[in-house]
Amino acid sequence: MSVEARRLAVLCAHLDPTRLPSDPRSPRLSGSVCASASDTGNHDFREDCVFCKIVLGQSPALKLYEDDMCLCILDSSPLSHGHSLIIPKSHFPSLDATPPSVVAAMCSKVPFISNAIMKATGCNSFNLLVNNGAAAGQVIYHTHIHIIPRKAYDCLWASESLRRRPLNLDDEKVSQLAARIQKQLLPSDICQDSKNENFCSSKS
Repeated sequence: MSVEARRLAVLCAHLDPTRLPSDPRSPRLSGSVCASASDTGNHDFREDCVFCKIVLGQSPALKLYEDDMCLCILDSSPLSHGHSLIIPKSHFPSLDATPPSVVAAMCSKVPFISNAIMKATGCNSFNLLVNNGAAAGQVIYHTHIHIIPRKAYDCLWASESLRRRPLNLDDEKVSQLAARIQKQLLPSDICQDSKNENFCSSKS
């Protein structure tokens, strides 16, 4: 099974286990090819990465937007009409491995690009999605953000029909979880900084 077919199968399984691609063995990329990146001088690429090949103009894709840091393409196996991807021009295997400046550049384009997609598709809503890691459905290990246009009652997300359980703020396990996360958010060098001694001691 190709990377694109496996990616579609994983995404569909996460979004709606009852909806599977009709023939996962025969995915097709769009016929229109991205032009070669105008400035590849400061970008890192991987030869085996399909997104890097798209950035370099070596693999076909329908390009919607491009600047020095990122580009946006139509997803080759869309979950909805207009499903698009924002990808950085440099190769980073996951969101947590992507520099904040690159993430900021990608996210800063979301309002502009999503508005264009919604107008073009007649939608008034969209999901913004990042699959980070295999358990979350990531199949192509080059950071990317999904923009998925939505319409009322499209039944795309199976989980939308499930009732959520409210968080019990008085539960000791919940408080312990919050404390563990807060501890991980503290860089170790902050606690060694005398200016932050009181802050660190209050968190320990």
